[in-house]
Amino acid sequence: MQLFVGLGNPGPKYAQNRHNIGFMALDRIAEDHGFGPWKSKFQGEISEGRLGGLRVILLKPATFMNLSGQSVGEAMRFFKLEPEDVTVFHDELDLAPGKCKVKWNGGHAGHNGLRSIHQHIGTEYHRVRLGIGHPGHKDRVAGYVLSDFAKADQVWLDDLLRGIGDGADALAAGENANFLNAVGLRVNPPRSSTGTARPATDPKPAAAPAPAEDARSPLEKLRDRFRG
Repeated sequence: MQLFVGLGNPGPKYAQNRHNIGFMALDRIAEDHGFGPWKSKFQGEISEGRLGGLRVILLKPATFMNLSGQSVGEAMRFFKLEPEDVTVFHDELDLAPGKCKVKWNGGHAGHNGLRSIHQHIGTEYHRVRLGIGHPGHKDRVAGYVLSDFAKADQVWLDDLLRGIGDGADALAAGENANFLNAVGLRVNPPRSSTGTARPATDPKPAAAPAPAEDARSPLEKLRDRFRG
């Protein structure tokens, strides 16, 4: 069994915030893979289903971001899971919008949700880092992550979430490269060629037309010569 955790803040006020991209990722997985209805449990909401034959619990903590670890720890104890069974989806300021990286272990880089999880289960869990870009100055970070995605972000955001849904089976199986490839195919699809194929060899130029046959008699030619 695996536990997939999406980070965010509960309630409609925060639903479209950049900070809630982790919730959005889990919603996409649940929809694409036919997971069960969301139920209130473990100080959050859970949905159960299967990914590639593996039982997976989706968890959206309802404790608000700064206390996410309480919900994660409670769910882990109930299902008797280890940190390596946990994958956390979260927003990442240090990645460009639409970029996705998978990481195991490491620091929290100031992310309050990860900081709380570290306090409750340690650091040896998996993370799916979902790039939202940086506002440019640290003083603007709080307002940036707690504001909604802009209209211009909707195209790449939808592609990213679709890719996460596409690759969820691979992620559950520990096939991180295949998961990232599925995301990449949505975010940066290969371009199809629409141009006309260039011929293997250049066509030969058309032969110049042969000059018309001169039908004049020798006497007419001589006369025309002196006329000129």
